[in-house]
Amino acid sequence: MTPHKTQTVAYVRVSSTDQNLHRQLEAIGPVDRVFEEKLSGGSRTDRTALAKCIRYVRDGDVVRVASMDRLARSLRDLRDIVDEVAGKGATVAFVKEQQTYGRDAEDAMGQLMLNLLGAFAEFERSLIRERQAEGIRIVKDSGRYLGRAKKLTPDQVTEARELVATGVPKTVVARKLGVDRATLYRALVGTPSPTQALEDPAQAAPH
Repeated sequence: MTPHKTQTVAYVRVSSTDQNLHRQLEAIGPVDRVFEEKLSGGSRTDRTALAKCIRYVRDGDVVRVASMDRLARSLRDLRDIVDEVAGKGATVAFVKEQQTYGRDAEDAMGQLMLNLLGAFAEFERSLIRERQAEGIRIVKDSGRYLGRAKKLTPDQVTEARELVATGVPKTVVARKLGVDRATLYRALVGTPSPTQALEDPAQAAPH
């Protein structure tokens, strides 16, 4: 039987708002194969690329990951994934933490380091989420949080048409009504005023 040729593979995870794939691959370095996950969160069952990576590796292979938080979302998840890879005789190498874990490295100190570093990574993610939530609260309190675009009421659309008809710039009208210019333009184009409808013979004529 032909002996297995050991390989080094990369596991990278990016989301639609976190496009750092190039930075991860640059940190990981040359590998034989890349497993890319495009997922910002979700459960373990949603991570199809991770499942393929674990199925792919064989005894002696190395799975390189840019950092622990790219591989797992919690300490328990981290331990489970490392145990699965190690159970196949492969090792997991974390570039940022400069740590490698596998079947031959399950000593007490190695397990302690894995738990400590995983806990720090989980704590760091919690702090980031808290800072993001706090930032959103601050912006909301200052009245600058966009979220879903504000819509104009029929009365506001009528007021906007009257102001524009008198020569007031649309930018000024939008600012006065508390919406962006795109919202104002859509409102002006999408709902003609009753006066305009009567004045337009094409719209007034019966079909």
